[in-house]
Amino acid sequence: MAAGTLYTYPENWRAFKTLIAAQYSGAQVHVLSAPPHFHFGQTIRTPEFLHKFPAGKVTAFEGDDGFCVFESNAIAYYVSNEELWGSSPEAAPQVVQWVSFADSDIVPPANTWVFPTLGIMHHNKRATENAKEEVRRILGLTFLVDERVTLADITVVCTLLWLYKQVLEPSFCQAFPNTNRWFLTCINQPQFRAILGEVKLCEKMAQFDAKKFAESQPKKDTPRKEKGSREEKQKPQEEMDECEQALAAEPKAKDPFAHLPKSTFVLDEFKLKYSNEDMLSVALSYLWEHFDKDGWSLWYAEYRFPEELTQTFMSCSLITGMFQKNAFASVILFGTNNSSSISGVWVFRGQALAFPLSPDWQVDHESYTCRKLDPGSEETQTLVREYFSWEGAFQHVGKAFNQGKIFK
Repeated sequence: MAAGTLYTYPENWRAFKTLIAAQYSGAQVHVLSAPPHFHFGQTIRTPEFLHKFPAGKVTAFEGDDGFCVFESNAIAYYVSNEELWGSSPEAAPQVVQWVSFADSDIVPPANTWVFPTLGIMHHNKRATENAKEEVRRILGLTFLVDERVTLADITVVCTLLWLYKQVLEPSFCQAFPNTNRWFLTCINQPQFRAILGEVKLCEKMAQFDAKKFAESQPKKDTPRKEKGSREEKQKPQEEMDECEQALAAEPKAKDPFAHLPKSTFVLDEFKLKYSNEDMLSVALSYLWEHFDKDGWSLWYAEYRFPEELTQTFMSCSLITGMFQKNAFASVILFGTNNSSSISGVWVFRGQALAFPLSPDWQVDHESYTCRKLDPGSEETQTLVREYFSWEGAFQHVGKAFNQGKIFK
């Protein structure tokens, strides 16, 4: 019987899979998710943690016998017993089938729909409507493998959890009585309730809250006081969250843009309007009205190896590699599994491609082909509008919008 420690953060639905599986198998799992024993954003960077888990991510599991494994599905499998793996040679691969399906097909639309309502991600109407249609398709499926609970049930329930808690109001769910009945049956099993508690189902579909989203974004630096002023104080250590403390401990790098003259275009003002106001009528108008073509530049970047892009949920993880501070970007994954591409539009300080200017910004940038755009051309106007709004024909791509990420 497996026994060990699970590293995670509080209320991580991915960790729930392991903990529910352990309830069925009897595995003894100790959870470390909070200080003083585990500081998310800090502990995962330590040499001790990276020696055990080179990927530097959670969820991660360390067995009492020293065995280490990361990724939630692998951990859930490890702490399970044979009953959860499927009762026959035919049932076992079906369990794997639905576990894989949950990551590849449920997680992306669920995140696209739910995250904006939690203030985690900016809302895009087209992307949300596409996600709703995908969720409708998914809820029409039958996830049962055996007559008893398997890892398939545990995994899919945990993946659907935030949908049912946040956006799947009764009027939306009524078309899927079988799936609703299965979901309710699972979450009311003693093993599920021991971890999830009483799940409060959505009564009214949550909507994007621009104020909540703005509050979740990093605050702009306050003007510095004159040297020697008693008012110049750092934020007290106990008031800083773990992420802020980790960032504060990082050595300050030289600003590659310090030599550039002051620009009339204030990127933070554009970001604020993009986050809180209508993109097309307000934010985009502000961009073109105030854009300083001498102090800033626009770039189009396209992933050079589309043949490597197989599963879309894995492809989407490549997008964040190049993100850096003095920029704004919209990067989009187009297409479907085994037929997709990645491209995006960037706003950079200065006239040179920014990625080579700092070692911290060079992650993955050589995997992209970049070309400078003419701010006054019709092509650029179209690219900026389509990429920043996630709406349009995208004729140069030849594939449908799948999902995107905005870097602000």
